[in-house]
Amino acid sequence: MNPSTSGWIEKFLKDLDDDLKLSSQSLDSLYIDLRKVGFIYGTSINTVIENTSDIVYSEEEKTKINLFYALVVAYHETIENGNKNDCIEALIQFYGFLDTKKSFFSLPNLLSSSKSEKLENIIHTRIQTNESIFKKNFSHLLTNALLFIDVLAFDYFLIHDKNPFEYAAKLEEALTNTVFLALNSKTEKDEYDELLVKLFSSSVRYTNISSEEEASFDHLDLESYTDEIERKYILDLTAMAVWNDEKLDELELGFMTALGAELKLSNKYTLESIDLVKTFINEHKSEISFFNYSNPASHFYKQTSRTVSILILRNKKRLIKEISESKDLMILLGQSTLRDLSKEEKQQVKKQLLDICKTIPSLAIFILPGGSILLPLLVKFIPQLLPSAFNENK
Repeated sequence: MNPSTSGWIEKFLKDLDDDLKLSSQSLDSLYIDLRKVGFIYGTSINTVIENTSDIVYSEEEKTKINLFYALVVAYHETIENGNKNDCIEALIQFYGFLDTKKSFFSLPNLLSSSKSEKLENIIHTRIQTNESIFKKNFSHLLTNALLFIDVLAFDYFLIHDKNPFEYAAKLEEALTNTVFLALNSKTEKDEYDELLVKLFSSSVRYTNISSEEEASFDHLDLESYTDEIERKYILDLTAMAVWNDEKLDELELGFMTALGAELKLSNKYTLESIDLVKTFINEHKSEISFFNYSNPASHFYKQTSRTVSILILRNKKRLIKEISESKDLMILLGQSTLRDLSKEEKQQVKKQLLDICKTIPSLAIFILPGGSILLPLLVKFIPQLLPSAFNENK
C-alpha cells in the first residue's frame, strides 16, 4: 500500500478489515500512540500501525496514514456497525463543511472516478509539508501540528450531526492563543520563538489570528473543553512550543503548571507532558523541520535528498537495468563521487537521465537545475552501479 498512489485508501481499508485491533481501538488509547510517533507534535517519524510492505514511507506518507487511521478510529468508535463506504462518505461531507475556500474540491477532485479517490485528494491537500522539492515555502512547517483538530472535529461532527466548522475554529483559536501566551511567558525570546509565532500564525486554517499581540487570557475559553483528550492535546501542543529552545525557565514552568490546572489536568500529567516532549525532541531533533529552519538551503537539500533516496530505493531494480545499459552514464556517475563533472559531462548525464525518466517519470528530479548535486545518491543507494575501478577507490 503506497499512500502516494491512486487507490491507497481502498487498499488501506481492506487491510483494516482483518485488523482485530481496530474494533477495540479508542481515540483515547490511540492518542498515546499518535503522540509517541510525533503526529501530535507535527512530525510523524513513524506510523501508528505496522508497515507490512517493502515501501519506505516519506514523512508526508506517514502523516497521511496516521491522520486517516485516526479518522477511521473516530468513525468506528462513534458509529455502530459502520462500513467503509459510509465512513468515506462521512469524511467527504465533513471536509466539505470545513473547506470554506473549496481548496479540497479542485479540478483533480471533480475528475475523480470514485469517492475514495476524492478523499485521497482531500487528504493530500490537507497534508502540508515541505517534503517536496517543488515547495520552497516554509510557512506551513507547523501546520501538521494542528492536524489532530481534524480528528476531534470529525468526532464532534459524528456525535452531534452538525456543521463542525465553528468547533474546529474555536479549538484552533484556543490552541493558537495558548501557544502565544506560553511564548510570552519566556524570560527572553530568541529567533526560534519569533519564528514559532510566525509559523503558527501562518498555519491556522479556520481563524484570522495574525500576531501574538492578539492573544490574552480574555480570549481563552478552556472551560468549554470537557473531554480529557481535548485538554491533553492543548497541553501537549503548548509543551512542544515552550520546549523549542530545549530548556524551561521558572516562568515557563509556572505557566505550564497554571495551564494544566486550568485544564483540570493533574500536575503529574503536566510534568509528564513536558518530559515526553523533551524526550521526543532529543531523540528526533534532526528529523523535525522546525529545528533545521535556521539554514533553509541546508534544510532544503536534506529534505530533497530524503525524497530522492526514497525514489531510488523504490525503483532500484528498474534503475539498475536502465543505467547498466549505458556504460558512459555509469562511468560519469562514478566520477561524480570523486570530482565535479564538467559542464559538457553534466549535459551528457542529463541527456541520458532524460531517457531513463521516460520509463521512470518520478526521477525527473535529476534533470532539474541543480539536480547534478544529487547524482552521488544514486551510487550511495545502488553501489553495484559503480565500475569496479571506482569501487576500489571509493
